[in-house]
Amino acid sequence: MDFIKPTIEYAELSPLFIIFGAAILGVVVEAFVARPRRHVVQVSLAAAGVVGAFVATVLVGLNLDEVGDGAGRGLVGAEGSVVVDGPAVYLWGLILVFALAGVALFAERKLDAGLPVFAGQAAAMPGSEGEREAANAGLAHTEVYPLVLFAVGGMMLFPASGDLLTMFVALEVLSLPLYLLCGLARRRRLLSQEAALKYFLLGAFSSGFFLYGVALVYGYAGSMGFEAIHTAVLNGSDNRSLLLLGIGMLSVGLLFKVGAAPFQAWTPDVYQGAPTAVTAFMSAATKIAAFGAILRLYYVAFGADRWDWQPMMWAVAILTMLVGAVVACVQGDVKRMLAYSSVAHTGFLLTGVLGVQAASELADGQVTSLQAVLFYLTTYGFAIVGAFAIVTMVRDANGEAPSFARWTGLGRRSPVVAGVFAYFLLSMAGIPLTSGFIGKWAVFTVAMSAGAWPVVLVAIASSIIAIYFYIRYIRLMFFTEPEPDQVLATVATPSPLTSVTVAFCAVATLVLGVVPGPVLDLAAQVGDFIR
Repeated sequence: MDFIKPTIEYAELSPLFIIFGAAILGVVVEAFVARPRRHVVQVSLAAAGVVGAFVATVLVGLNLDEVGDGAGRGLVGAEGSVVVDGPAVYLWGLILVFALAGVALFAERKLDAGLPVFAGQAAAMPGSEGEREAANAGLAHTEVYPLVLFAVGGMMLFPASGDLLTMFVALEVLSLPLYLLCGLARRRRLLSQEAALKYFLLGAFSSGFFLYGVALVYGYAGSMGFEAIHTAVLNGSDNRSLLLLGIGMLSVGLLFKVGAAPFQAWTPDVYQGAPTAVTAFMSAATKIAAFGAILRLYYVAFGADRWDWQPMMWAVAILTMLVGAVVACVQGDVKRMLAYSSVAHTGFLLTGVLGVQAASELADGQVTSLQAVLFYLTTYGFAIVGAFAIVTMVRDANGEAPSFARWTGLGRRSPVVAGVFAYFLLSMAGIPLTSGFIGKWAVFTVAMSAGAWPVVLVAIASSIIAIYFYIRYIRLMFFTEPEPDQVLATVATPSPLTSVTVAFCAVATLVLGVVPGPVLDLAAQVGDFIR
């Protein structure tokens, strides 16, 4: 048997190589650079890697028409393992934008007496002498930067996977660094470690479901490649039970990553316990990557079996929206409120997945499902990252102050910060003149065009419920008088890194709400998935 040399499209896959290369260099830096200089070197390396990968992504996107075999915009590279097409490139760019925001928030040190948010020695027990010595020495975990780069690499590979095996590898590559990052908070160490352990155990359990689904689908189609699975589904088979069970198992793994009900139990605990900088990065980038994988899997591999998986998606979307909106109303912690808000937004995004993918099946000017979901991911990412960045700035004597009561009257003490936070909340509520309104309009429209009007009715009802807990915080900050002996939080002055992140997210939220056309057009120009 002759050996056939594999063909790797280095130019088209360069964003992935840059990110993973920077991550590996970060590991080398940890081994050879002196500790006092590691922080500056690691921040610079991580930022340069992300920016370099973004530039490469833009170049790949501009040259998509010139690659491939003429069957579509893009190519199936790495011997069929990685698909570089319009949706993948768009998602790469989006993930890298929020990765840069995550690096900026990770590097923040001014908010807490010059110390980072990460533990100085993660192996030390909370409250032990070793931990106190690490804190007094000002030690910091600079390993977080290569970890976040590895996670970003997995996130970029996840929606660009060309087969189920690559998708599983990408799932693990993005998940394992996040499990570690969630347990590295310097303050409230026990809560952080508890969050990391819950995330790891439930994540490992969901990965088992995903891998079992891979085996079942392989047994049905005889291949792990999405094109071969699509062909097998299109031609039909007597062994339909393997296909349906496989779709169900794969769905558990993917729906867990986006925090959809009934797989959302990890979301509030992890969002609350993890360092807020990690929560901000994870809440946006993980959802973008996972929804990209969901779209590719259901539209490409299982697109011909739409009528079998759609009823399941209807039920999950309805349950997710109701659970997220209703439970968020009773939360007394801003991070848990934003976590359940994230669950509700997952339901809204799943509503968009129910729409029609191909533009050829719609009238001229109508929004496709892919276009609507990509735009919603863009708008939601800016709002949630900006909101969590502000949470890092609201503090009391014990550090961050996410407790509901601590925010009383914040709008009078820091009107600008409270006003920007209120604007992010209004965007997530879907109020006009915010990007969230346009995003919800897009996903609701595509779902209606596909006949999913019952899901849209539940989505509208859930949006009305969600307005309550968003307005509740705005009322607390601007229109509630604190008690005479009440302990209140103040807004600490952040470094330019956090300030620029908040300002950029606020401007993007405003612009996407007032002038959404360019981004909607860009989402339309990415085209459809290729096989």
